[in-house]
Amino acid sequence: MTTRRPPRSAPDRDAPRDAPRGRRAARADSSARKPKPDEGEREEEGPQRIAKLLARAGVGSRRDVERMVEEGRIALNGQLIVHPAPLLTSLEGLTVDGEPVAKPVSTRLYRFHKPAGCITAARDPKGRKTIYDLLPKGLPRLMPVGRLDYNTEGLLLMTNDGEFKRQLELPASGVERTYRARAFGDISQTQLEELAMGITIEGVTYGKIDANLERRTGRNQWVEMTLTEGKNREVRKVLEHFGLQVSRLIRTRYGVFELDGLPMGAVDVVPRDELFKFRRHLG
Repeated sequence: MTTRRPPRSAPDRDAPRDAPRGRRAARADSSARKPKPDEGEREEEGPQRIAKLLARAGVGSRRDVERMVEEGRIALNGQLIVHPAPLLTSLEGLTVDGEPVAKPVSTRLYRFHKPAGCITAARDPKGRKTIYDLLPKGLPRLMPVGRLDYNTEGLLLMTNDGEFKRQLELPASGVERTYRARAFGDISQTQLEELAMGITIEGVTYGKIDANLERRTGRNQWVEMTLTEGKNREVRKVLEHFGLQVSRLIRTRYGVFELDGLPMGAVDVVPRDELFKFRRHLG
């Protein structure tokens, strides 16, 4: 039986907090061992799948690479690669669209405060604005960790490492995502706490969600929700199932990384010590 929690108070202004209360990004204490520059970035030995090698090199996710192979965009020593792709021990001789693949660089992770009104993709057939139209020039090739819908704003992590991206996205990794939703309608804390047992909506099962009702003004309220699966439009679909109309949705946290005052549209790099500490925690 889930213990009922009283609703938490929230700011009087109708705006999101930059991060959930009581949750601050993990910081390495002053006595912690400083990671070596190449710690946690040793390359695996032995033959590996091309998709894994190219994902590690920042070409794209494994799925992206597999699609590139199907499209005839990847070659080895001038010969197009077809399925089943061979196992390789290095990137030597590999090209993508005729260009040699650069060796992997150290893993980097960036925080980006995505505004509403843009999609999480490199291009859009409908001509809508994408996150890459907003990112500053001069950044390395970056891939988004997960996605935020066109009308969803907040924290979007970006990395140059396709394998790290995949690890962060997999539900099995148990990386939490926290969202705050402004919604119109009627709902109780008791109803929200039932989500801790999971819920099935139109044949789709959603796992445990930690939900808390925040400030209410009339029939408008802010709801904070923490989950680990991040299925397509999960927060919106769950709240709509309860008859709520979501008017604003902000992701405030992904793992230990928080929005934490990052201005709308801004991007910054996660310090190397914090990144290595997080990677060790993931295993």
